[in-house]
Amino acid sequence: MSYDIIIIGAGLSGIGAACHLQRKNPNKRYKILEARAEIGGTWSLFKYPGIRSDSDMYTFGYSFKTWDDDKSFADAPSILKYLNEASEEYQVKDKITFNQKVISYNFDTKLNLWTVKTINPKTKEEQSYISQFIFNASGYYNYDNGYTPEFKGLKDFKGTFIHPQKWDRNLNYKNKKVVVIGSGATAVTIVPKISDEVAKVTMLQRTPTYIAALPNRDKVAKFIKKVLPSKIAHTIVRAKNILADMIFYNLCRKYPKTMKKFILKGIKKELGNEFPLEPHFSPNYRPWDQRFCLVPDGDFFKAIKKGKADVVTNTIKTFVENGIQLTSGEILEADIIVSATGLKLLPFGGAKITLDGNPFDITKEFIYKGLMLSGLPNFFVFAGYTNASWTLKSDLTSEYISRVLKFMEKNKYQAIKARVIEEDLGELPLINLDSGYIHRAKNILPKQGDKFPWRLYQNYILDYKVLRINSVKDKRLEFK
Repeated sequence: MSYDIIIIGAGLSGIGAACHLQRKNPNKRYKILEARAEIGGTWSLFKYPGIRSDSDMYTFGYSFKTWDDDKSFADAPSILKYLNEASEEYQVKDKITFNQKVISYNFDTKLNLWTVKTINPKTKEEQSYISQFIFNASGYYNYDNGYTPEFKGLKDFKGTFIHPQKWDRNLNYKNKKVVVIGSGATAVTIVPKISDEVAKVTMLQRTPTYIAALPNRDKVAKFIKKVLPSKIAHTIVRAKNILADMIFYNLCRKYPKTMKKFILKGIKKELGNEFPLEPHFSPNYRPWDQRFCLVPDGDFFKAIKKGKADVVTNTIKTFVENGIQLTSGEILEADIIVSATGLKLLPFGGAKITLDGNPFDITKEFIYKGLMLSGLPNFFVFAGYTNASWTLKSDLTSEYISRVLKFMEKNKYQAIKARVIEEDLGELPLINLDSGYIHRAKNILPKQGDKFPWRLYQNYILDYKVLRINSVKDKRLEFK
């Protein structure tokens, strides 16, 4: 089976890439290989209560498909509905082959072709596909297992212990005591969602996270959508939100002390005077050193004010029969403990990459413009922003690749490869966040350089210019 392009993954990035091909490069024959039995990626994999986007849907959705719901922050079913609509509108669904987990890629430098080997996770049957280009949109984490620390005494706990990535929809938490370990987006989503049904839910955190409440219905967006045609309104609201996010992020980086005061003032306004900010809501790091948590309509703070949820800032000494003993000596009683302790990063789904049968070590390579690895021909990577909506970057990646494909077709090129020509290129970690899951994966990721185009600036306007306006031709790109 031979194709011009094979897209790996039928999540938000993979479906988006296919829609872009249908729009901009309809002459290209492509196939989407999806390891699971359904589309949606993250949004069909995770089943925990309340799962939702923590980016607004005007920027988290596609540039070419309007977001028509009144809610700015969507739950997983709404995102899946949007994704299914896009795949049907652009006739993408019949190009997907499910249950095809990639186990290896090999590039033949004489033929300028990739051989992709897959395995069906259910039947264990192996298959091979041939393609000129690979679009890797398989995400960045291990779909099989999340990260759970080695908790002392876990086997002594007599209740239910669960990771959100393996959530059991039959889990009965009604009138139960629940402890959620963690302070990231997953924890602050689960806590308010289950708070009305449980006896009590406690969020146990080692250190606080920056949390901000935003209204789930954007009044300005609603007005713009009312007075303008939907596509124009979508473009304007999207631009408004991109600029607002960029301004906020850059203010946080430039004036961290001032912005910390501003953020904590917002939390105080949500919680009222009876709930102190220290030690539960005042992080000891600068805003955006780690990912920021957004809570639509302040639902997390409302759950705390109602007395159905609380926050404990401490460390775990050991699990005990009826809960968790903290370092302070206090015991948090629990019937159910949720370990919202993060993801395991896994680049390219753990598949092996070879060139002419020789192993290709991604950890030795630099990432070019955030979408190609140095030394790896005809292989494009879809990765989003860490400080803004994921889809903004994957959308730009698709637009850039479309231009590259047209340029190569016009000049009858068969292969493209990025190479480092700088003699003094410094090395930086690939992801500029101080989060645990980033530190755990630093030895398995490619590198970024300390200067353009090998550095990721996490800046939409700069990337828009580089990927959609600037010439495709670059002395660091080899075409043949």
